[in-house]
Parts: sequence; C-alpha cells; structure tokens
Amino acid sequence: MNLLFLGTSAGVPTKTRNVTGIALRESKGKGWYLVDCGEGTQHQVLHTKLSFHSLKAIFITHVHGDHCYGLPGILASAAMGGRKAPLTIVAPAGIKTWLEATCEVTQLCLPFALEFIASDDLPSVEFENIAVETFSLSHRVASYAYTFTERKIDAALDMEKLAQKGIPRGPLWGQLKQGVDIEFAGEPLRSQDYLIFKNTPRKVVIAGDNDQPDLLSEACAEAQVLVHEATYTEEMAEKAGDVGHSYAKLVAAFAESIKLPSLVLTHFSPRYQFSSHASPSIEDIRKEAEGAYSGSLFLARDFGEYTLEKTGYFSEVVGE
Repeated sequence: MNLLFLGTSAGVPTKTRNVTGIALRESKGKGWYLVDCGEGTQHQVLHTKLSFHSLKAIFITHVHGDHCYGLPGILASAAMGGRKAPLTIVAPAGIKTWLEATCEVTQLCLPFALEFIASDDLPSVEFENIAVETFSLSHRVASYAYTFTERKIDAALDMEKLAQKGIPRGPLWGQLKQGVDIEFAGEPLRSQDYLIFKNTPRKVVIAGDNDQPDLLSEACAEAQVLVHEATYTEEMAEKAGDVGHSYAKLVAAFAESIKLPSLVLTHFSPRYQFSSHASPSIEDIRKEAEGAYSGSLFLARDFGEYTLEKTGYFSEVVGE
C-alpha cells in the first residue's frame, strides 16, 4: 500500500506545491484511489506512473475548491484517454450537483458510467482489495475522513485445527485458504477460524480539513498511518482565528495520545516554504509536531511517495 502526494498546499498552489491530491496505490497491480483533486491534479498525475485506466475510485473530503476543482478535468482526461470502465465517486452531495451542471454547460460527455455515493451518509464501500469507511470531521463545511483497510492479507492454514476436525487435504483446504466458508460433515465452518494471520490488515486514515483531530479516535483504531492537515503552527493559527483548520501541535498531540505509529502532515499554508532559511518555514511545523509526538513523523511534499509494508512499517520511498 503506497501513498503518493500530488499536492500539499492549502487554499492555493505555490510555485513548488500544488493544492491537495493524494493517490493511494494498492500493494499489487496498478489499481489506485484518489483522495481529493484540487485544480491541476491531472497535470500532477502526468508526472507519475499513474494511469486513469487503473483509477478505481475518487474520494472528495469536502466541497472547497482546493480539494475538488480538478475533478472535471480528471474525468475529461480519462475520457480522452479512452477509459470505458465505470468509476466510483464518493463525495458530499453538493459535488454531484456541481459536477452535473459542469458537464451539462461544458458539454462534457463521458464514455464511462459514474457511480456517485454521498459521503454525507457515512458509507462503507468495498472494492476487491480495499474496504473504505467514512467519518465526519469539523470544518466550515461538512468534511470527511476516509479509512482504507486491506481486505486480503496473507494467512497460513492452521494444520492442527484442521487435523483435529478431521478435514481431509484437498479442495476444502484450498477454499479455506482463500477465505471461503465451507460445510463439512453437515457443519458450516468459517474460514477465519482455520487461518493463522501473520500480520494485521494494513490501514490508512486520510482526513479532510478538520479542527478537531480527536474526532478521529474511532477511525484511527488499529490504523498504522494517519494523514492529516497541519495548515499552521500554533502561533499562526492563533492569528488566523477560527478558520476550521488544525495546527501541527494539535494534530501531533492527538496522534501521541492514541499511540499512532506513523503520522503524515500535509495541507500547509502557502506562506510556509520548504527552505529552512525562510520564515515561516515548513520546518517550523516539523519542529512543533516533534515536540508533541514520539512516533514516526513525516511532512508530505509534492510527489513524495511513502509505503506501508505488510508488517505495518511505514517509510518514505527513496528515488527509484
């Protein structure tokens, strides 16, 4: 499971950072999911190996433009590229209204079907390899977090249990290994009762704009990674006032309180620069977060890619 950041700026792009867009790639194959797509996201995708043919779903956290203005362009690019497979969009209801109006006015006719699921209903959506849940956040508009949990994890058969039950080697063993429930000697048997899982399912939480990180307590249960906005440092947040955003210390303290293994901060105000000599600098955000969090901390950058291994170890992917 990999995370590839297509944009890390809040509100507006900068010369070096685009607005929000995060690609989550499946551990096998080319399948991927897009969380938010600010203006210019389709341009960012061109600088990666991602293909719109392999895109399985788009998730929009909320209706603000820096998280959704790139949606019509992405759909148009997918159409021009010859996509025919249906595409799922999970987003606030307002996005559907806006998108339908945009398609009508600009005569954007898509050669593939869109399956729209309203995130306002807090849906749970299952794909072949990933299960996604929705959680409400606190922002100036309705905002949501999405959890991505792998559905198929490596497991070994519990030989001792199988022997005790008298289940003979053969097709029944194969079905149990594949996660299929069976019936033996007139008794229904659950596959999970005869499997030994080497690792826990990988789980990533990607949150939209949110000024109350503790709303994510349930979402982060058994998660190895949280991606959360840190638009400001605490000092800058006090100057900005009540704008519905979090600051580094606030998010970091929450992550520390739930003993979260890894935290990725993103959605930095455009005033923060990557140069440590600049003021204010994104390093200010890092230092503030490090003072409140003892886990593995990462500050996202455009085109930065991170991998979550089967063991739950999370790290940055070094250039290929």
